[in-house]
Amino acid sequence: MNKLFDFKYIKGDIFGGITAGVVALPLALAFGVSSGMGPSAGLYGAIFVSFFAALFGGTNTQISGPTAPMTAVSMVVIGGMVASFDGDLTKALPAILTVFLLAGLMQVILGMVGLGKYIKYIPYPVVSGFMTAIGVIILFTQILPSLGYYPKEDMEYVNQFKPFAEEIILDNILKEQAGEGVLVLEDFKETINKAQHITQEQIDQESKTLASKDASGIIGSIRVLPRALKNINLLELILALSTIFIIYGFKRITKKIPSTLVALIVMSGIAVGFNLDYKSIEEIPSGLPIPNFGIFTELEISSIAPYIFTALTLAILGAIDSLLTSVVADNMTKTKHKPNKELIGQGIGNSIGAIFGGIPGAGATIRTVVNINAGGRTRLSGMISGVLLLLILLLLGPVASQIPAAVLAGILITVGIGVMDYKGLKAIPFIPKPEVMIMLIVLILSSLWNLVYAVGIGLVIAALMFVKKMGDLTTELSDVKPLKKEKYWADELNFPERLKEEVFIKHIKGPLFFGSTSDFQNLMRQIPESASSVIIRMDRMQYIDQSGLYVLEDAFIELSSQGKIVLLVDLPKQPRYLLERIDIIPNLIGKDRVFDNFNDCTAWLKDNV
Repeated sequence: MNKLFDFKYIKGDIFGGITAGVVALPLALAFGVSSGMGPSAGLYGAIFVSFFAALFGGTNTQISGPTAPMTAVSMVVIGGMVASFDGDLTKALPAILTVFLLAGLMQVILGMVGLGKYIKYIPYPVVSGFMTAIGVIILFTQILPSLGYYPKEDMEYVNQFKPFAEEIILDNILKEQAGEGVLVLEDFKETINKAQHITQEQIDQESKTLASKDASGIIGSIRVLPRALKNINLLELILALSTIFIIYGFKRITKKIPSTLVALIVMSGIAVGFNLDYKSIEEIPSGLPIPNFGIFTELEISSIAPYIFTALTLAILGAIDSLLTSVVADNMTKTKHKPNKELIGQGIGNSIGAIFGGIPGAGATIRTVVNINAGGRTRLSGMISGVLLLLILLLLGPVASQIPAAVLAGILITVGIGVMDYKGLKAIPFIPKPEVMIMLIVLILSSLWNLVYAVGIGLVIAALMFVKKMGDLTTELSDVKPLKKEKYWADELNFPERLKEEVFIKHIKGPLFFGSTSDFQNLMRQIPESASSVIIRMDRMQYIDQSGLYVLEDAFIELSSQGKIVLLVDLPKQPRYLLERIDIIPNLIGKDRVFDNFNDCTAWLKDNV
């Protein structure tokens, strides 16, 4: 089912695409505002990434667009580059979009060289720490707008930065006149002349930029929170809290209608209908999106060179985000995505989106699930989603511009809460301490320092710990073979003939870690449908990491859903401890189905199968 569409699914594709597009609308606007580039940037990203990733991608049912992780990293890029352009987003925009364009092209290259299949080797603790950090960042950075407080509008706060602002302006003038680094007499005269003509407006603008920068991020938000509480806008707070209440409350009534969209419509309708004195989002331009040719005409390599690594990080993050969503789609539709083709499609979508001024995106899990549940089965559904958002832009742009900023802040707060990896956090007391350390390091560094560097540091630490662990183990590395190559062990030779057709025996040899989980998943899918019981022999699996633990859990759930009885034999100490600590034993596998040796297991089968 790799063709563009199938008439058999045309009705489901149309309905799925429309539904996914409706769900994407409030999130696209919110992510655009959160990024710092405005709601239109989020909408443009959703339009182009959704359409072209579906058209050229390798996952039939995936809906793409701006996501929380991609937006969080984009915020870092945008904030840093705007600061380097004297706080002027217009001046910084070509450089920003160039970085986004490079990220898209890098994704295409990753797909073309076949690296898509290797993305899965990123350890779970790194992903867990990063995702939780994303949630924390979004949550904290939306506290101020939900209170109706904007640092650059607080003139008492802004005035604190005026002396420093004037110094920066003077320093920039001096750097500009220095040119090659040598000041001649004429340059001094010109410098003095320009310094004497610095306007109050220039100082005010630079002060507002410094104020916004000082109040950015988690630390900045905490720093100015006391001022925000003193200057709280009750109307904005009520709008934000009401939005959050509707999002969570409406889900209890029905999940057929997106609660986020309901909250957006209801609260915006109340604000506009009662003519409330609220702060609206930035104006959304009407008409078709126009390419930003400044990417090509105003490009300065020096301005983007420091961000090459960031572009690569965006590319890799988008790849991870998209391919994880592809796996979810595969499980729901019983299909198999093409990872490298998916990366190419995502890269094309992000590249085109950047040219038109959109923020980068990736495969969006919630929107993909909504599409599938609504009947979407081919790539047409993702394309329809993008077209619908374009029509909304063309027809309802001025209406959307009236949406209260506090409503979008409320939406983003729920996104921040939802994106955190609670599964990984709950497992902290039970998983190996080295993995906890990796997760916490990535979480803390991502939240308080730099998202990009945090992931890199996490990967290095994970690799070093893995090498040490493997060096300490005396067992050979994973030796997983296809079913046809399975050989009976000595104590299995006398296994009853009447049970051989109903019972399948799986041997796990060596540690089950993040690098072997994919092979394990593939082999588990090969278990014959005729088998009513599955024996998993684990005495040669001396170690299991968090990634392997959750893969094993998913395998048990899938086998149970198929009505198969799962029996564990020769379970070593370390894996058993983890399986019991997170309640896989006894919640999924009863203690009566865990055996110390194969003979006991055989005796149980004789009596019960």
